[in-house]
Amino acid sequence: MTQTIPLSRGEDGVFRITGSRVTLDSIVHVFKNGATAEQIQEDFPSLTLPDIYAVITYYLQHPREVDDYLRGQARAAAELRSEVEGKLETQSLRERLRQRRAQAIT
Repeated sequence: MTQTIPLSRGEDGVFRITGSRVTLDSIVHVFKNGATAEQIQEDFPSLTLPDIYAVITYYLQHPREVDDYLRGQARAAAELRSEVEGKLETQSLRERLRQRRAQAIT
């Protein structure tokens, strides 16, 4: 008997639950934080319970591969964030926000 894992890799390299926009990252994150499959479905009602269980099972059977993928995603996100922040002039915006906070407190 074989089990089909409902994961699809998009052109951007991100794994999503097949037929949805929900990422593997999202499911694994909430599962690691203690959510049950039923609680995950409450947060992501577009997913079916069997698909959620299948993804959790896949993660439990392949934790090293999934964690490697998640670390790669986190690195890519950090690089993109750094690149975007490097292109933007945020110092003046940050200073204005500090001034507004100071005014709101007084």
